Amino acid sequence: MTTLRIETRGKGPPLVLLHGWAMHSGVFDALAGRLADDFTLHLVDLPGHGHNRDAALALALEPVVAELTQRVPRALWVGWSLGGLFALHAASTRGESVAGVAMLCASPRFVRGEDWRLGMSPEIFRGFALGLRSDYRATLDRFIALEAFGSDDARGEMRALRNEVFARGEPATHVLADGLELLETTDLRPALPALSMPTLWLAGRRDRLVDPRAMQAAAAEVADARMVVVEHAGHAPFLTHAEDVSAELATFGARVFGMAAAP
Repeated sequence: MTTLRIETRGKGPPLVLLHGWAMHSGVFDALAGRLADDFTLHLVDLPGHGHNRDAALALALEPVVAELTQRVPRALWVGWSLGGLFALHAASTRGESVAGVAMLCASPRFVRGEDWRLGMSPEIFRGFALGLRSDYRATLDRFIALEAFGSDDARGEMRALRNEVFARGEPATHVLADGLELLETTDLRPALPALSMPTLWLAGRRDRLVDPRAMQAAAAEVADARMVVVEHAGHAPFLTHAEDVSAELATFGARVFGMAAAP
């Protein structure tokens, strides 16, 4: 496969949904079902994941964003976790193609540094990278446990994520390593002040992978930003609080596209 398969459904203004590390767009089924009446959804499996497991495209910001902006009309981009890096890169490099950006439990920099104390420990990411070489299934399970930790329904969230991770086949190990490297090394904070489109920063209060304070700090660098924290949610609020997340996205989309707000 040389190009990415993109699933399109729904009606209304275009919205791109980008999933997180090791997952695929199927993880958004509950959210997509709520959004399809308001938006034309473009559901993307990133290279090496899901239906695009055999795509020749590299899991890297520039080639993925270049293809998506060529194939999808000007849209609201929603990125969860790793997917948020692709959404931010699109907004900063191809602003004419991005009507708005929603960062869903995502940060412009995921890993802690001397000038960024709100990220995750680099040692955690290196531990995951080492684990991929020895027992990648156990490593995925540990990552899923971190994603669900703190959620009001941690067991249900873990079950849902575990059910999804292999639902479209096993992700390629080398692509998982590429994704971890992206999470560990990417820093898009310098692009934030120049963003010209509206942005929504939607965090889970109990998220243990992306600190809501990191998202608040990032949002403060953007001229047009709204920060929302979902109480009792962990790293995947679209699973445990799909109604809340979909309502926020619908309201944001109404503003971005000038639609009449849903009653």
